[in-house]
Amino acid sequence: MGGSDESAVEDPLSLADQLCFSLSVASRRVAHSYRPVLEPLGLTLPQYLVMLALWDANPRTVKDLGEQLMQDSATLSPLLKRLEARGYLTRERDPHNERALAVTLTEEGARLQDKAQAVQPEMMRRLQLSPQQVRLLNRGMQRLIDNTQDAESA
Repeated sequence: MGGSDESAVEDPLSLADQLCFSLSVASRRVAHSYRPVLEPLGLTLPQYLVMLALWDANPRTVKDLGEQLMQDSATLSPLLKRLEARGYLTRERDPHNERALAVTLTEEGARLQDKAQAVQPEMMRRLQLSPQQVRLLNRGMQRLIDNTQDAESA
């Protein structure tokens, strides 16, 4: 970073200069913006994230899903239960490891992926972001995630 960037925060107690405030507001607003786009799919944003992870790799263990989504099993279990009730996935004991619960997409869950193809382009349109801007934002957010993990383990 250049010198001008480092001196940008003039008042360390100004709400407008707080990263946590900007992230909190942006997170709530972006999540709210997803609601009407996901509604036709019958998914909430957390459920959509679970489905994205399963469309990426299927089947998966609950532990693996939790690690990728950075969610504990207490948060993930109700989401999986609702998605299972909707017929999008099954949860069964892993035959290779009785302690692990395997999560597998059903045919209906796999078919939902086709309908979900329009979500990302529609969100980019609504938020007025180009693919390049999305990549840059994702890179910046991933850096924050990595840095906070490093700070927690320090």
